Amino acid sequence: MTDRDGGGLILAVKGGTIAEVNKALQGLLIHHVAAGTIPGGVALLGAGNADVVTAGAASVGGRPMGEDAIMRIQSMTKAITSVAALRLVEAGRLELDRSLVDWLPELADRQVLRDPTAELDDTVPDRRSITLRHLLTNTSGYGMVMQASPLQQAMSANGTEAGPEPPAVGADEWLRRLTELPLAFQPGEGWRYHHSFAVLGILISRVTGRPLGEHLAEDVLGPLEMTDTAMWVPEGKLDRLPAAYRHGDEGLAEIEPAGGGFYAGSPPFDVSHSELVSTARDYHRFARMLADGGRVNGQPMISPDHLQQMSSDQVGATCKTEDSFFPGFWDGTGWGFGMAVKTEGPQRGRMGWSGGLGTDFFVDPDGTVGVLLTQVEMGKDMWPLVDQFQSLHEPS
Repeated sequence: MTDRDGGGLILAVKGGTIAEVNKALQGLLIHHVAAGTIPGGVALLGAGNADVVTAGAASVGGRPMGEDAIMRIQSMTKAITSVAALRLVEAGRLELDRSLVDWLPELADRQVLRDPTAELDDTVPDRRSITLRHLLTNTSGYGMVMQASPLQQAMSANGTEAGPEPPAVGADEWLRRLTELPLAFQPGEGWRYHHSFAVLGILISRVTGRPLGEHLAEDVLGPLEMTDTAMWVPEGKLDRLPAAYRHGDEGLAEIEPAGGGFYAGSPPFDVSHSELVSTARDYHRFARMLADGGRVNGQPMISPDHLQQMSSDQVGATCKTEDSFFPGFWDGTGWGFGMAVKTEGPQRGRMGWSGGLGTDFFVDPDGTVGVLLTQVEMGKDMWPLVDQFQSLHEPS
């Protein structure tokens, strides 16, 4: 059974067959290709071994979008690195609530702004050390600054401000620049998005003694058979890397060409603070592991306790301020480890997250997994597509 809006666009599939679900999903992609929202997309939705559907092209006027397109998944990386970190905890190499200065000496003796908008020299000493738990929950004191302030200006000036552009410096230099600046708040006493996970990638690299990508390939991506997921696209697969776009005054504007850009080939520096590329089938394997209780092929990837923490709200109410992220973010939403969780409403119990270039995934309590991959920068033109994708299934 399906629901439709006034224009005929399918909004939800309730108890439909696999064929009906796939038809609804493909119809959603076709609708947004025709509307100019995206040049093309890849998606899947369902329990078990869901089918991949596609629509449109890999670039404006280019070849058809392939089921095996390798996409820049950006912040959907956060859930994967969270699992990698939790596996290090279970191996006894990290602890959730221990200081990280043994591996990240740059984090020692932090200065903290008296107020997030204060002058950079208006600081007090930190009252506690930054821990792995702080990184996983975006409560380290580092993160995006949403309002104009001296800290925002300083991050923009030294190249550590979060944005759509890929990293311009290597991991160690990026961390050095970030830690030149004070924390926005005492660790554990506020919430700011993004930067904690770049620090997490560097932490994993230092604990394991190798670049993040190498560790992920052996410890997480390999066991999950995510063969097309990596920190960049090798030369032999560049024909599967679509172009990337953003919406401008005259429609879609290309920001990276098909087969090119930052993720095309080996980068010129360590990218342990950067993000992954992946495919719909690869990411489905990861999301399926979460849906299956943290197990893959019957073997545990992470413990039930860590999965429970990862998939439930771990952020205290006092941290959920209006200035911490975009308005309304915390309405019915919490943050676990590396992803958001729905705490109220018809999608209660859903876990998942989006990437800045038009990607999204969710896992519902009934085992349904959804993955949406496009390559168009998130913004007001993209939110209807993401919202409609999120509404195609309601947890039972």
